[in-house]
Amino acid sequence: MRIALLLSAGRHRVSGRPAPVPVELQALRLAADLAQTHGGQSGGTVTGLHAGPEIGPLTDALGHGLGHLVHLRMPAEADPAPALTAALEAGGYDLILAGRSGQGGEDTGLLPYTLARALGRPILADAAALAPGAEAGTLSVEQALGRGARRRLVVRLPALVTVHPAAPAPLPFAFAGLRRGQVEMREAAPSAPAPHEVEERPYRPRPKLIAKAAAGASAAERLKAATVAASGGGKLLVDPAPEEAAREILAHLRALGLIAPR
Repeated sequence: MRIALLLSAGRHRVSGRPAPVPVELQALRLAADLAQTHGGQSGGTVTGLHAGPEIGPLTDALGHGLGHLVHLRMPAEADPAPALTAALEAGGYDLILAGRSGQGGEDTGLLPYTLARALGRPILADAAALAPGAEAGTLSVEQALGRGARRRLVVRLPALVTVHPAAPAPLPFAFAGLRRGQVEMREAAPSAPAPHEVEERPYRPRPKLIAKAAAGASAAERLKAATVAASGGGKLLVDPAPEEAAREILAHLRALGLIAPR
């Protein structure tokens, strides 16, 4: 199995200095573990791809188990999607892994979906674990859902999968792995800057809030409306009786499926 790992130019959340994206290092661990199950050595069939002007601290990924890193050098203002699409098509990869979102200044998290559309491959989001499928040419994916839930899906390769922060932690850094790893420099074909299409729409105030303000709604009613909108539903109880509060808590837990229905 040939696996490609997309690496982005991330920044540390606190200091703002260039640093690898943690979820992409988690994706590297999933790729390395998957390569081992197919009989290869850790990182032996995993190739990292980065498109940008500088590679910077992304070489640290070599110390976390990546054996080969390809740097597609291009100007900072250029669109990386065409260069990555061409490299992925030429590589003939069975599986493409990416982080759920970047950790830089202008990352939007849409690049994996753009690449999947350009390559004509299915995309599966928020993977927490990967394993070979029961059938040849398939991949079993454990998908992370809300409230800690998990769902197991099977996708036919080739495919693109994004990794969730709930995946296992990255492999420990090893300086020997950093020295063994290979960095390949390629000049990406020039491309035009990514277009920024902005659709102009007239401003339309929210009618419900205006109606409430015009009707002179009380402060309690406005607080209740804001609470319901922020929580996505439910009831607002003000000084309820203990029995009523207990009934509402049990009803909410049953709605979430945390306790058995009556």
